[in-house]
Amino acid sequence: MGETRYSDGSYLEANPGWHEDDSPMKARWINTILQRNGLDPVAVAEIGCGAGGILQALHEMRPKTRFSGYEISPQAFNLASAKAQDGVNFYLQDMIATDIGGFDLLMAIDVFEHVPDYLGFLQAIRSRATYKLFHIPLDMSVQMLLRAGLFTRVRGDLGHLHYFSKETAFDTLRDCGYEIVDWNYTYWSREIQNLPLRTRIANVPRSMVSAASADLAVRLFGGASALVLAR
Repeated sequence: MGETRYSDGSYLEANPGWHEDDSPMKARWINTILQRNGLDPVAVAEIGCGAGGILQALHEMRPKTRFSGYEISPQAFNLASAKAQDGVNFYLQDMIATDIGGFDLLMAIDVFEHVPDYLGFLQAIRSRATYKLFHIPLDMSVQMLLRAGLFTRVRGDLGHLHYFSKETAFDTLRDCGYEIVDWNYTYWSREIQNLPLRTRIANVPRSMVSAASADLAVRLFGGASALVLAR
């Protein structure tokens, strides 16, 4: 497994639509953290933009912002390019291999857990924008460790090569020179309709523990990601 799965069509085969159904939800989360920090970026880029749904949704919320999406997968780019419009452009290009920069905000939404050299990736993009925004799946939990088959599914189906807790994700960003400005947990299972029965059952103890301590609930049961605004 490696980056070839994103160019040979196998990732799209395993994930039809390239997770586009989640895009409006993620765009809302992104818009909320930007509003909370009083940020109104003029030029925004997304590295690993996938099918382009996040930028499309953000453009509807922020029509005066210029959005640029960069993607290395031809299959994802084909999906994204159909969404290009005034103020939203997509490029089939490895941003890391260029000197493209000067953005107010650079987003990597569910990206660096897929990158073999994730430390090099994070160091390479740090100077490309004033602010950076990361969405990081927190795969490392007690439940994941007890159910080893979950790692195989996350690695095989979703392509996650690295697994993070909140603490290791934050330490990784700091080790790469980032300053964390703001963050929050995100919970896809609280917003998705028609969840599988086993997920609804798992949400019961997760919600009970979360009422006392969100950190403890995530460490025990997972089911969350971290949305991190950094400089």
